[in-house]
Amino acid sequence: MRFYRFLLQGILLLPCVPAAAQDTIQFRNGLYVASPQHYGREAVYTDVLAYQLYTNTLTPPKEGAAFDKQLTWQAVTADSANRLFRRGGGRGAFGRGGYFYLTHESDRPRLALLNIRGNSGFYLNGEPHAGDPYNSGWMYIPVQLKKGLNELYVRGGMITASLIFPGKSIQLQAADATLPHLIAGSGTDTLQGALVVINGSPKDLKGLRLRAKSGGKEVLTDVPAVPKMSTRKVPFSFITAAMNTPGKVEYLVTLLDGDKVLDETKVSVEAVAKGDKYSRTFTSAVDGSLQYYAVAPQTGGSQKGAALFLSVHGAGVEAIGQARAYQSKDWGTLVAATNRRPRGFNWEDWGRIDALEVLAIARKSFEPDPQKIYLTGHSMGGHGTWFLGATYPDKWAAIAPSAGYPTLKGYGSADGLVPDSAANPVEQMLLRAGNQSDVIKLAQNYKPLGVYIFHGDADRVVSVNYARQMRELLGGFHADFSYNEYPGGEHWFGDISVDWKPIFDFFKWRTRAADTAVNVIDFTTSNPGISDAFRWASVYQQEHALQYSRIRLKRNRAANIIEGQTENVRLLRLDVKDFTTGSRLTLKLDGAELTATSGAQPLYFLKVQNGWQLTTAPPLSEKGPHRNGTLKDAFHHRMVFVYSTGGSKEENEWSFNKARYDAETWYYRGNGSMDIIADKDYNPQQYADRGVIIYGNKTTNKAWNTLLADAPVQMERNKITAGGKTWSGPDMAASFVWPLKGSSVASVAVIGGTGIAGMKAAYANQYFAGASGFPDYMIYDAKMMLTGANAVKMAGFYNHAWVMSEADRVVAE
Repeated sequence: MRFYRFLLQGILLLPCVPAAAQDTIQFRNGLYVASPQHYGREAVYTDVLAYQLYTNTLTPPKEGAAFDKQLTWQAVTADSANRLFRRGGGRGAFGRGGYFYLTHESDRPRLALLNIRGNSGFYLNGEPHAGDPYNSGWMYIPVQLKKGLNELYVRGGMITASLIFPGKSIQLQAADATLPHLIAGSGTDTLQGALVVINGSPKDLKGLRLRAKSGGKEVLTDVPAVPKMSTRKVPFSFITAAMNTPGKVEYLVTLLDGDKVLDETKVSVEAVAKGDKYSRTFTSAVDGSLQYYAVAPQTGGSQKGAALFLSVHGAGVEAIGQARAYQSKDWGTLVAATNRRPRGFNWEDWGRIDALEVLAIARKSFEPDPQKIYLTGHSMGGHGTWFLGATYPDKWAAIAPSAGYPTLKGYGSADGLVPDSAANPVEQMLLRAGNQSDVIKLAQNYKPLGVYIFHGDADRVVSVNYARQMRELLGGFHADFSYNEYPGGEHWFGDISVDWKPIFDFFKWRTRAADTAVNVIDFTTSNPGISDAFRWASVYQQEHALQYSRIRLKRNRAANIIEGQTENVRLLRLDVKDFTTGSRLTLKLDGAELTATSGAQPLYFLKVQNGWQLTTAPPLSEKGPHRNGTLKDAFHHRMVFVYSTGGSKEENEWSFNKARYDAETWYYRGNGSMDIIADKDYNPQQYADRGVIIYGNKTTNKAWNTLLADAPVQMERNKITAGGKTWSGPDMAASFVWPLKGSSVASVAVIGGTGIAGMKAAYANQYFAGASGFPDYMIYDAKMMLTGANAVKMAGFYNHAWVMSEADRVVAE
């Protein structure tokens, strides 16, 4: 949804269809069935058609033929805009619904590019590929057509689909470029952009370079490997032109193999006037990809010690559009993070990390007063404000959500709702992995913050009832919040929907207290790996992973006392440097009393049967804020996808196809880019401290023994063992996380199965849905696609020492 002007990073968009395209076939006829399915913000998914496809029980579709129970295949014909949609469908059907069946008869094997809009994913001849649920239009997926009938099953409710036959197998695509702005009058500099390489060849591309040239100046950039039959967004450097006035600078970007030109394209970079809003790019530590943020500079130029405002945008909005909705302020700089995409991750998961990366860059670049940092956002960004405010309450002086919803349990957006509760013990265990998303349970964390709630009372997109819900909640305990309903205001009622003067007046009168001034703490978290601390106290380890932990502490520096209560805390870390060095401290925790000596180093306290005891810092091999588990934790630290070569032809093809499918999804959802390598090429030294995603099992993936020999879950062909249990057969599947050997921060995630049936059941990648919860380990069989959580055999969390705990796992009878 577009709530205000939508601008793509200052670039001049080139035509979406690759320039090398020779001819295009538009799919105008097909079949459709409303096949039962559920993909959402959960580890469990169901899909009847996918199950039949995976198990070779899907009857070839024919018009009027029965599919399942009362469902039949219906003929569909495209409208004048080439849209195929189900009967009763419409614009609201993008990315939802059942399956379309499309076919193409090819007279020979040949390369093609598939461009399908409005779908959540598709299979071509059984191979999975990422969809374009938001109808962005720039997903061009290289595929190898076989001679004869080629079959497409496309998940969605309304789609447009075309098949393009390019003149080249290797191309550059600039329609989805990531580019910064130039600043007129700022002289020359070297900046970075990124664009997409399409590799339609049967070999990995290695050793290539990109050359960016303009005005006789050129820069060469090495290109990371691009796997066969895939796409990858890659960075390139370019020299800025010394422009004195705003305008556009055209760059010719050439893809080179040695001196051989493989392809080239033009990108146009916008130069803006000094003092105008602009964007900047940066390399993300998550995956090494190029991301960007936007800036509304302080009037008259940035001043050290001024304020800093972090603004988080709504769904469908770019960061530069967000920044341009604000008038520049004379007392601070505003930066707008990107969430990695206009919809991205709802400011959770990797969207959360994007916001933190931009905040860190802005603090370093603009050197604001650390006591004058503020957070605001609109719509999905209103949720982001609620979420980031509750998750990191010590980072802000005040927050201001506008037109926002508090949780994804109440407002689910495109990926649906996070379930609120479950009667099934398995589902209850799975939902724990997403507890950090529920800001209602974290509401006490807002107490130290000024909170300004702003909402139009006629909002039909995000109901004003969400604002009223939070007003009532805060009214029960909060001492410093303001509430304003804009009369007649819909979801967007002009720039004042975000640039509302009373918000910034509210900010101006509030400052973040210095750490030394904070003597009372009331802090809740469910995942120390996401958020562990408020000021001088940290929930370093939990008694029960991913359940809510709370610390309520008071310190009296004059009397050298810290006292309070804890809930679900195994290991507490206290920073005591504000006490007189060498003084004797008295700690009164949960009714127990003990003493310690203050110093520059933090103190650690371990919960024991009779209370608490002073202990030493735990080894980094244990869980802690640095690495705390859940499957998603491995998708950090420039993760590398490792597919198998040690299995059968079919097993290895599944492994590569799954890695490529995940890479496509990561690119679409997260503007991401990662290395995909064969198991035989994995080297622990070369990939030290990098997250690893293993596809396959011990039998098929040659990197397994190097990485997972001591893991408590062992999966091989036809067998899984875990926690003293064994499951046999080719239809079992598992996902789990394990610490990377030799690293104190990175993890290994496993996605695989015991045979082709189990492997295909693991095709879905709901771990990329914002706020979806995945535990440390989950074992299931392929019937999950039919029966949901009833097919989950075991799920749970490791304890602090990465040991399976009876108390934190569930085993199906």
